[in-house]
Amino acid sequence: MEGRGRLAQSLTLKRRVSFALWTRSYEPRWWRGARCWGIWLVNLKIPQGAGASAAAMLLLASVSYGAIKGGHGSQILENLQDLCDAAANKAGFRIAEVALAGEHEIGRDEILTLAGISDHSSLLFLDAARARARLMNNPWISDATVLKLYPDRLRIEIKERKPFALWQKDGRIALIAGEGTVLETTAPPRFASLPMVVGNGAENGAHAFIDLVRSFPEIAQATESSVLVAERRWNLHLKSGVEVLLPEIEPERALRTLVELDRSKKLLSRDIVLVDLRLSDRVTVRQSDGAAAAREQALKDMEKAKKKPGKGGEA
Repeated sequence: MEGRGRLAQSLTLKRRVSFALWTRSYEPRWWRGARCWGIWLVNLKIPQGAGASAAAMLLLASVSYGAIKGGHGSQILENLQDLCDAAANKAGFRIAEVALAGEHEIGRDEILTLAGISDHSSLLFLDAARARARLMNNPWISDATVLKLYPDRLRIEIKERKPFALWQKDGRIALIAGEGTVLETTAPPRFASLPMVVGNGAENGAHAFIDLVRSFPEIAQATESSVLVAERRWNLHLKSGVEVLLPEIEPERALRTLVELDRSKKLLSRDIVLVDLRLSDRVTVRQSDGAAAAREQALKDMEKAKKKPGKGGEA
């Protein structure tokens, strides 16, 4: 009887396996995939505390999403940055030394502020590319390099633009670099000796024109300011009060003519107010009111002298 029972159980097991194999052959693919995932999930061993961590992450994500939707995203990011920096500083990544190179007009504190570096910043979480971009936003800085030297040193190298001229526009005087970048909207007094350019667009052409004037030292020393007219041509205002009108084309030729006239006829030493060099075939000079009046009186005196009878004339 016992042998028959075992035989029956064996036959029953074989029938069940055969039936299972037969049913699986007719299962849809999606059902087989779902069944496999179900078996995997049942047998999955979840580490202790994973549920609490997942819940905390979900809560943090929900709070962050709500803060961002409420317009507090930047504050959340700053707080996270502070937490990361604090953890990194405890691990030995606090920035202990910042070496600077290339600074002249910008102070150390301003550079660190521009780069976003504070006493609590960590080297590990410092974004060097972002720090460089922030430095490049300053008009004085034409180039910058931010180098992280682990574990706790930082090197910042900058290249500053050089002040080139003063630019007057709409009654305000700004300090500009050679390529026209405005360095300071109000020029500091220590740069008062720089050449002055005036007018819309004058900042862009200042370098080329001032270099041209400097090639004629006598004119450069006598010039008080250079005025761009209609963004096309330049006039010179001399320290003596004389205004020199230059042509749009070939201003170098006109300046050479001015130098020759001054050397041969002392033109700029005379009582004049304007020299017009816009035409290539002539030079027009305007005298001051006093000089014009004196000249007119001299001509009248000459006419009277011609009409007056000489000695031994008719009675």
